[in-house]
Amino acid sequence: MDARATVIVNPAAGANRTHRMWPVIKRLIEGTGLSFDSRLTEGKGHAIELARRAVKDGCRYLVAVGGDGTVHEVANGLLEAPVPEETVLGIVCTGTGSDLSRSVGTPRDYKRACSVLTSTARRTLDTGLLEYHKEGRSFRRYFLNAAGIGFDAAVVEATERMPKYFGGTIPYLTGLARSLLSYRNKVVDFRIDGRAPERAKILSMVMANGGYFGGGMFVAPEARLDDGLFDVVIVGDFGKLELVKVFPRVYKGTHLGYPKVRLERGSRVSIESSQRFLVHADGELLGEGPVNLSILPQAIRLVVPHE
Repeated sequence: MDARATVIVNPAAGANRTHRMWPVIKRLIEGTGLSFDSRLTEGKGHAIELARRAVKDGCRYLVAVGGDGTVHEVANGLLEAPVPEETVLGIVCTGTGSDLSRSVGTPRDYKRACSVLTSTARRTLDTGLLEYHKEGRSFRRYFLNAAGIGFDAAVVEATERMPKYFGGTIPYLTGLARSLLSYRNKVVDFRIDGRAPERAKILSMVMANGGYFGGGMFVAPEARLDDGLFDVVIVGDFGKLELVKVFPRVYKGTHLGYPKVRLERGSRVSIESSQRFLVHADGELLGEGPVNLSILPQAIRLVVPHE
C-alpha cells in the first residue's frame, strides 16, 4: 500500500449528490484502514490545483471522489507533477457518467469502489495530451478516456448549461436533443500520424483512449487503454433524421459497421477548419480548434481490483 493518501472530493458532482454522500463515503474509506487527508473542491479547475499541490508536497496516492470531470482534473494535477509515475490514482465514482470506470472496469458502485482503494493491484494507462485554443490563447490538457470535436462537443456544451437532475445518459440525451436542430456539420482538415492530410465534412470526430463516453455510449468498442494508440472514430456527413436512426447503435458499439462511420488508429492527430468547432475531453468542454492530440504511453497508474 502506498503512503498516506489525499482524497479530493467534488461536492458538486452528481447534481450535488456527492455533498450529501461524502460523510458516508468518508466512513467507508476510514473502514478500509486507509490513512488519508481529504480536500473539498470549491469550483471548476480547483481539483487540478489540489492534486498538483498534494503531489508537490510528497503525496504518492491521490483519490478522486466525483464524476469523470473530477477524475479528469485530479489526473491533470498529477500528470503536471515532476515525477507523475511515482503517484497512483484511485477512483470513487459519484458523478453522472462514470465512463472511465466503464472503460477501465473499476467499480461504478461507490461502496465497492471504496473497498478497492486498499488494493495493491495497479493498471498502467496511456494518456492523451490535447492542445486547443480558447479566447485567442493556446492551452493543453491531459485526458484519460476520450476527446472529441464537432457535434459531441456541442452536446457537452448544451449538457453543461442545464441542471443534472438525473445520472447516466439522461443529461447527455437531453443535450443531444437541444443541439440537434441547430448544429451544422463542419468541413475539417485532419491528419493522423504521418499519413496524407484529408478533408471531410463530418458530424464529429472522437479520439478515444477508452471505449465509453456520454454516459455509457460504446463509441470505440475496440479501443485499448494501453496500446499506445487512439481509436479515431470519424462520423461523417450525417443528416439529422439519419443520425436519429443510427444513434441507438452507439450503445451497442455496432455503429462502426455503418457506411458513414470510419475507424482509424494513430498516436497523433491534428484537426483544423475555417469553421469554428468546439472540443471536449473526458466530457469537459474546454475550448475550440485547431487542435493537436498525442498519446503518452503508460503515463498514469490506476488502483484496480485484484483479479
